[in-house]
Amino acid sequence: MTITGVGIDIVDLDVFRRRLDQNDGLSGDLFLPGEIEYCESRARPWESYAARFAAKEAVFKALGRGLSHGLTFRQVEVIKDEYGAVGIQLTGKSLARAGETGVTDIRLSISHTRSSAIAAVVMEGTER
Repeated sequence: MTITGVGIDIVDLDVFRRRLDQNDGLSGDLFLPGEIEYCESRARPWESYAARFAAKEAVFKALGRGLSHGLTFRQVEVIKDEYGAVGIQLTGKSLARAGETGVTDIRLSISHTRSSAIAAVVMEGTER
């Protein structure tokens, strides 16, 4: 295994919360139903939304592509396993890009404080 990509992103919680409050449809544009359900179940949902947004941006960086290349936020889903560990599920052009670059595994770490959310992504696979 070799590292095929690394991405990191940080989100200001106050700015992100204002964006969510000002645009009723924003969460539906950025997040999938499972992500929305999880975030809305939290006491401070904007923190979880921001952490997931940072994860999606970190994925784009690790893939070396973004919105201008046809990737979308809804092609990247933050999921949790039965133990509560977070992970990434890709679909569409994001999944295709991962295949092009030899990605076989994606590692995700997310965290937040009262003022910011951060995500780090490491992609592993075979060199192409």
